[in-house]
Amino acid sequence: MAGGRLVASARRLLGEALDVAAPEADLTRAARDVVARLGTPERLAGLVRDLAADGAAGGDDTARRARLSYRHVLGFDKLLLIDGGPHHMLRAHVWRPGARAPEDIHNHRSPLASSVVRGSLRMELFAPATDPRAGRAAARYRESLSDGAADWLLEPAGAARLDLAHVAEYPAGSSYALPSHTLHRVRTTAAAPTVTLFLETGAGRRRHTDVFLAADADPHAAEVAKTPLDATEYVTELEALAALLTRG
Repeated sequence: MAGGRLVASARRLLGEALDVAAPEADLTRAARDVVARLGTPERLAGLVRDLAADGAAGGDDTARRARLSYRHVLGFDKLLLIDGGPHHMLRAHVWRPGARAPEDIHNHRSPLASSVVRGSLRMELFAPATDPRAGRAAARYRESLSDGAADWLLEPAGAARLDLAHVAEYPAGSSYALPSHTLHRVRTTAAAPTVTLFLETGAGRRRHTDVFLAADADPHAAEVAKTPLDATEYVTELEALAALLTRG
């Protein structure tokens, strides 16, 4: 298990808030409180430095966390910080200027919360169109994970129409939480890198998510491979993230 006072403190906070049996709404609120507390630039930079130092020293958990860190198909770098098994996973997301935007409309397997540590995000929420003749036309996919490699599998699931229900801007220092079924997409609105602290709970984890692509877009590939970082790449990314957070 990764060492360091800040890592131990974060694990304790996560366990006390999320390793409990509670309704989804309560876990969602608890997750938002946790990311708001952990998601200050100073505290996150310290946590990331602890993990980078542990990795540079050959810590046992580094290779496993690296295998669960990768360049996400939706356009950001996804770095696993703390793995709480079935209860929670805490990650840093790094959105770089010029990354693919906007991401696909999608939902998640379980409730989530996110805190914007640096930069800013624009969030769009969607709902099934109330008038089947209106709304934006979309192609729906059922997304699941392959056995073993955990690559993304995308199965066409028919046509859909969606209404844009809400738009919000999240500057640095703000946070949000979403139930698992909420359809949304996020993009960075900053000219410099944006960093978010992302917490996925384990409540009611679904076997698949829903992904929606514009009806006139090229179809999704049936399988999208994840390319995990190796341990050296992972430590390098952590060191770069800590430096980015320290610069402010």
